[in-house]
Amino acid sequence: MEQISLYILPIIILVIFLVAIIKKVAVYEEFVEGAKDGFNVSVSIIPYLVALIVAISMFRASGAIDLISGFILGITEKSLVSADIIPIMLTRSLSGAATLGIFSDLAAQNGADSFVTQMAAIMVGSSETTFYVLSVYFGAIGIKKFRYALLTGVLADIIGIVLAIWVARLFFLANIG
Repeated sequence: MEQISLYILPIIILVIFLVAIIKKVAVYEEFVEGAKDGFNVSVSIIPYLVALIVAISMFRASGAIDLISGFILGITEKSLVSADIIPIMLTRSLSGAATLGIFSDLAAQNGADSFVTQMAAIMVGSSETTFYVLSVYFGAIGIKKFRYALLTGVLADIIGIVLAIWVARLFFLANIG
């Protein structure tokens, strides 16, 4: 099995070159053209990324996370959701990097095997950076009206959070001292 994993990538590259030779495709020129298109897309999404970074920074600096966390904590106290989880719930839809930073702090404070960290890990893995995806990908292809995609994405995030809480309680709550 180890031998297969060693050779799989070179085999795939070789097959691509063989197919290109058989079909008489100019591989280098196609690669350069694809790289040029990729660069153009990268440049076109920069304004959307800057806007998203500014919005996330303003959200964090304004104290909105603390305000919303306090409100949500009042609702979730009886559901065994730790206050430490709430910032992850709030930032996951906005920024993967911010969420991973919060998650790293949470794991360092509580330990990797703690219930809170396990719940947070499930939550991070079961939701998407919805606003990032919408702003970058839809911005890259020029879609301006993404109301239904936003609604669907936020609904999927909420379902992912609820299911993450449920799965963590189902599988890991019995392990708590």
